[in-house]
Amino acid sequence: MSELPKTFDPAEIEQRWYAYWEANGLFRPERPGAQPWTIVNPPPNVTGSLHIGHALDNTLQDILVRHARLKGMDARWVVGMDHAGIATQMVVERQLNERQQKRTDFTREEFVAKVWEWKAESGGAITGQLRRLGCSMDWSDERFTMDEGFSKAVLKVFVELHEQGLLYRDKRLVNWDPGLGTAISDLEVETREVAGKFWHLRYPLADGSGFIHVATTRPETMLADMAVAVHPTDERYAALVGKQVRLPITGRLISIVADEHADPELGSGAVKITPGHDFNDFEVGRRAGIEARDMLNMLDAKAAICQTSDGLIPAELIGLDRFDVREKVVARLKDEGFLVPWTDKDGNEHDAEPRKIQTPFGDRSGVVIEPWLTDQWYVDAATLAKPAIEAVRSGATKVVPKSWEKTYFNWMENIQPWCVSRQLWWGHRIPAWFGYPLWGAEFPKLQPDQVGNSSSPLPTFVAEDEQDAVLRAEAFYRENWDLTGKDFSVVIGNEAGLKIDGNKVTASIRQDPDVLDTWFSSALWPFATLGWPENDDPTLGGRYPNDVLISGFDILFFWDARMMMQGLHFMKEVPFKTLYLHGLVRAADGAKMSKSKGNVVDPLGLIDQYGADALRFFMAAMESQGRDVKMDEKRVEGYRNFATKLWNAARFAQSNGIRASEHVEPPAATLAVNKWIIAETVSTVQAMDLAFADHRFDGAANTIYQFTWSRFCDWYLELIKPILQPSSPSRSPSVAFGSGEGLGVGPVSLTETDRPEDRPHPNPSPEGEGLSEADETRKVAGWVLDQILVMLHPFMPFITEELWSKMGDRPDYPIITAQWPMADARALDPEAAQEIDWLIRLVSELRAARTELNVPPGARLALHVRDAHGETLERLTRQNAALARLARVDRAEGEAPAGGALQIVVDEATYVLPLEGVIDLDAERARLTKAIAAAEKERDSLNARLSNPAFAEKAKPEAVEKARADHAEKAAEAARLSAALGRLG
Repeated sequence: MSELPKTFDPAEIEQRWYAYWEANGLFRPERPGAQPWTIVNPPPNVTGSLHIGHALDNTLQDILVRHARLKGMDARWVVGMDHAGIATQMVVERQLNERQQKRTDFTREEFVAKVWEWKAESGGAITGQLRRLGCSMDWSDERFTMDEGFSKAVLKVFVELHEQGLLYRDKRLVNWDPGLGTAISDLEVETREVAGKFWHLRYPLADGSGFIHVATTRPETMLADMAVAVHPTDERYAALVGKQVRLPITGRLISIVADEHADPELGSGAVKITPGHDFNDFEVGRRAGIEARDMLNMLDAKAAICQTSDGLIPAELIGLDRFDVREKVVARLKDEGFLVPWTDKDGNEHDAEPRKIQTPFGDRSGVVIEPWLTDQWYVDAATLAKPAIEAVRSGATKVVPKSWEKTYFNWMENIQPWCVSRQLWWGHRIPAWFGYPLWGAEFPKLQPDQVGNSSSPLPTFVAEDEQDAVLRAEAFYRENWDLTGKDFSVVIGNEAGLKIDGNKVTASIRQDPDVLDTWFSSALWPFATLGWPENDDPTLGGRYPNDVLISGFDILFFWDARMMMQGLHFMKEVPFKTLYLHGLVRAADGAKMSKSKGNVVDPLGLIDQYGADALRFFMAAMESQGRDVKMDEKRVEGYRNFATKLWNAARFAQSNGIRASEHVEPPAATLAVNKWIIAETVSTVQAMDLAFADHRFDGAANTIYQFTWSRFCDWYLELIKPILQPSSPSRSPSVAFGSGEGLGVGPVSLTETDRPEDRPHPNPSPEGEGLSEADETRKVAGWVLDQILVMLHPFMPFITEELWSKMGDRPDYPIITAQWPMADARALDPEAAQEIDWLIRLVSELRAARTELNVPPGARLALHVRDAHGETLERLTRQNAALARLARVDRAEGEAPAGGALQIVVDEATYVLPLEGVIDLDAERARLTKAIAAAEKERDSLNARLSNPAFAEKAKPEAVEKARADHAEKAAEAARLSAALGRLG
């Protein structure tokens, strides 16, 4: 055992212990034959840095994996990074721009090589930050979604899904980011409320009989309108269904169709339909019989106006930006009489009605997203979703909290095709090659009308590598072309083409330039990281499925559900047994954190200030199922104080000869106080076990917190001081009275007389056999402290490892590989527990009453007892010394003298403590009366405010919440002071 320094220094401890754990392979110790337990980390982006959401997510995972390790399991935390297609490409392109270069100055291969260089030099900084948080990941087997083994899994899945008809190429609308020039997922779309306008237009009926009125927030899209929709039951338009409208500006004839998308209660009840540029309109167009290939597209990849296939957009608009064209379209509609003015409440006319518009922006590019009609690769998510739905319904995968199941089912049962292609250079390139069209061949085996025409899709060959793609293409062309007597071959080229040189025929095929969505590859994370497809054993060495997946609820559909789909499809088993969804970390006022609001919290800064253990414990204690976490730096500071309290308790233990326990089982105990603390320890283990089983992180954290702070530090160490230090039985209490809110340090004081060499040798037991009371207590205290350290270790790994190492000589037995305590009910002693609980309640009541009545801390009071049962009188006798020391009272016989007295009731007995001559009773009554009146006045004022409907409706939610909290506080204060006044008699 080595002596602990006076000062607790988290930074030094954290750096030293993490390096020790990792260097010695303790994040995955060798445990042959142990039960496997696996968890996969949501792979952070290779460009990422630790934010407060990562801190929550990874803290919860680390708590579980450290707990599993302590339970003796072969616990593995799979770690790695996602290649983050868009984010990484943007980082590298930005660096090129700083050097006056751009991506297109290089070949694709040269640019990708530069990305790999960046990854080797600068990528993955977050892994070092995760280490600072204390994450005990299996770094020895770190994975990357672009490494060779993982890439093989991605290609295999793509090819097999395509062969099974579950992955296909289709023309549909996507979220198109004109700034990045690629399709993006819903997760990468940020919807903001912006000041916009609502234009009212009138479209002339083709027969000249009148107009139909529509409204839009994007008037430029009318250049690609293909219909006007009205509700089938709207009698106003029943006679117009089937008629045509001649569009202003383009002159295009479009039909009026009946569709339930049109809401008769909104505006005119008629809706313009632009199927190539609006998700709802796309579905209306398909229901009206318009094929996707025939839908009009009026935008290019940069969101500039391009000519539609019918050539009707005026030439002067071609090539202009979409928002510039908006102004020109509105001006022309107004000039030609097709713009309906909007009249405000004062009777003034305006071109448009001001509106707040929910507008989609690219979260990285910052530009407005356009629904864009383009050819992309899609996965048949509806088919893959069916087994994933059943897995949750059957309980094969348990969702925690259960309330998320309804959301999960609703989304999965209405799931849309999943767009998995992106127009980038960095990522898994799509393993598909386009060939020369059959209709262009000069030697078809088929008749021209069988071959098709120029609008037919290109032949596509999906294969895991180029060699297989060439073989597939060659077989295809030989089947469909008459190549008799020809020297035919297929080669990989930059374009799909056909070269005929006499008898030699060469068909070129080109690989799809797009890459796969990163969510496609990360959906394979639970099994591709464990060796699939090289290891095609469904159990992957007994490690599949994973025991738990922890993620934010915001990626439930983008990642969690897709892992369910792919895992069940390829492994025939759920990828994880439990899916735990945590909330967001919000600012202290409940607002969402954002850089623009300036309320983002840097977890690394908190670690620098308070230590990783304090931040981790805050995250766990505040993680309540189904609720977001409100950031509160004061609480983080409080948990740093909790660590300091534990540190000082360990120093007190060292100074009193308390050392590490030699056994997992509790020591034999004869003293009530020792029996009590053993029982309290066992009860704490039981509560912790239940909390872990239910994934109640807050319950587990608060259980060990209360036991450590209140039961062990504040009470047990105080109660055993006279046993450990018999030469100074009258020393004043050195632990703060009560634990309050747990935010004060309340350290155990250490003086020179506490040194072991200055204490008298402990007396042997009266019988002369067995341990002395002091030695028994040291063994019990050492055992309890060990149990605390082990139970606290998943939450606060650094300080617990340091104290574990300093309390005993066990270099080959670090706490990270210790054994979780046993909840042995045989160690419970109800009678001893009841007696010490009674003592604690009595002392607490006496202390509180003394404080409320301003009794001087050093004053000793006489204690008279009324109506006490025999058992209580026996307890008073046995615990007389403890009461005298902890509550500063002296037992007095007989009735209490007349006059003012402090009175409290504990169980059946009334305790009376005369106060004549101790305090000025009249002044104290006056003080309490005044304080009661002030508290009641504030209480009633707050109640009136809360009872006012106008306040509840108009005030901000945080203001209402604060008023309620203040009202409860003042009501409790008034009640407490009234009780104190009543005690004076």
